[in-house]
Amino acid sequence: MSIPLPCLHLNRMKFICEFIETFAPESTEASYNCAKGMHCLLNAEHPLIRPTGFRMHEISEDAAQKYRIPVIEQMVEVFALLERTPEGATIRDVVKAVKLSRTTVYRMLNTLSAHDFVHRSPTGSYTLGRRLLTLAAHVAPSVASYDLLAISQPYLNRISEVTGEGSKLTVPSGDNVLVVAAAQGRGQYALTASAGQRLPFHAGAAGKVLLAFAAQEDIARQLTKLESFTSFTISDPHRMLKELENIRAAGWARDMGEQMSGVHAIAAPIRDYQEKVVAAVSVPFVAGVNERRIEEIRRVVLSTADAITREIAQAKPAVVSVEAAAVNPSLHRKTAKRN
Repeated sequence: MSIPLPCLHLNRMKFICEFIETFAPESTEASYNCAKGMHCLLNAEHPLIRPTGFRMHEISEDAAQKYRIPVIEQMVEVFALLERTPEGATIRDVVKAVKLSRTTVYRMLNTLSAHDFVHRSPTGSYTLGRRLLTLAAHVAPSVASYDLLAISQPYLNRISEVTGEGSKLTVPSGDNVLVVAAAQGRGQYALTASAGQRLPFHAGAAGKVLLAFAAQEDIARQLTKLESFTSFTISDPHRMLKELENIRAAGWARDMGEQMSGVHAIAAPIRDYQEKVVAAVSVPFVAGVNERRIEEIRRVVLSTADAITREIAQAKPAVVSVEAAAVNPSLHRKTAKRN
């Protein structure tokens, strides 16, 4: 028994064909019939869209592998390449990675850049664009069981209101950390923080917190990349291991001008309902403030991290999956205890 896909509205067909023409111009020979609405998707002969109908026995575990659109996979490869190269990738790098013609790659990057999914620097290299942050901020809570940005932003705003300092939320992103949300302080010497900043793991309070609770293989990899930014940057692997040990014991980290001279910061970890560190909240401030002021900031940062962690725990799935419980038997006990 063959189950044909339903005919699509003309506008949808035009969109599909225009999309393919944009990203795979060398594969558009049969797309014009689709655009004119002369046949349904079932009969489409486009090289990239050839669903000849699903048969019941074909819907199996490898169905996701069989019914894919290559041009979209190539775009995903572009995003993956840019994620691995935060310093930027050239058109030549992208051509080599996705194995498409230079013309196709140029049109792909130009289109993505027009929508701010990628950013082109004055030197011609490409990095991930800030539009991706907007998308990440609107991921449905059901996907991860909680919306980290929606939960955290009011707390960041509160920190800035109480302390007068800027605050930010940082998450791991490849070989760097990424600021995904921020609030601006109104104090006279408040430092500006903005979403989209990429920073090193080892030089900065938030980065060190995330590194301290990372997997051992990730820590080992970062120990080979201890670049010095200031005279206070910890560039010795043994000193860094000791620093991370101290952070795990204390539950918070301090930046003493390690990424930028004259800029200090305090950060604390945010955990999900499985008690895994998923982000860090931090407050940067100018050097030279007294220890009493630093202690005030530290207390606010710690209480904020705890509050966000508690709210995430309350948004946890109501039922722990059998698979998760099998991998981590203690998870069921922890969930039951909290309930």
